[in-house]
Amino acid sequence: MPNLAASAPLFKQMAGEHAASLVQSGMVVGLGTGSTAIFATRKIASRLHEGDLYDIVAIATSRATDAAARALGIPMLTDDIPREIDLTIDGADEVDPAMELIKGGGGALLREKIVAEASRRVVIVADAGKLSPRLGTHWPLPVEVLEFGWRSQARFLKSLGAEVTLRPGEGGLFRTDQDNIILDCRFDPINNPSELAGKLEARAGLVGHGLFIGIASDLVVAGEDGIRHLERGPKATTR
Repeated sequence: MPNLAASAPLFKQMAGEHAASLVQSGMVVGLGTGSTAIFATRKIASRLHEGDLYDIVAIATSRATDAAARALGIPMLTDDIPREIDLTIDGADEVDPAMELIKGGGGALLREKIVAEASRRVVIVADAGKLSPRLGTHWPLPVEVLEFGWRSQARFLKSLGAEVTLRPGEGGLFRTDQDNIILDCRFDPINNPSELAGKLEARAGLVGHGLFIGIASDLVVAGEDGIRHLERGPKATTR
């Protein structure tokens, strides 16, 4: 039996580099965060240096990705996102059959969603191990909250059926790029992702959540059977 865990880094690279081939000269590109999206960022930089791409500019979904992209020589936009984003490539922690997502394992969920919602096309890259029959089956839902009143938010999340864990970080609590904290919520699984997303978005103090509903336009997944590229079509949004 093949060792899928051992093969995961290769599958991540395959998915990321395939998605990078969708980038065209002249584009504004969103660069995702995480162990799969970084392969796309590196491939975009390689294409730039080889002359296969030109006149692109990027916006990163985290400070870590921004630093990596600048070190690779990718021209970057300012954080206020002054231009519409043509294409964003990002990873996911869990993907269901409807191409709905849980994201935020790396803690960049808020910036990732801001960039995704400002994008014409959102390409999600993943290894086959991220596929799931229902969201929440394999991965807890990250919820970014203000530190003020966080125990109140934890009680609210528990009232929705979650087992809540305060995410630890180096030397204390995990801190997002916005200096907020994260509550990881295990619902086991999530029965109605859209309904849950609405409840979370209506709660003061909950800054962001890792349910990405109706956001992905493409899914590039790599596994033992090669690469599959599924398309839902560009999002119809008003910006």
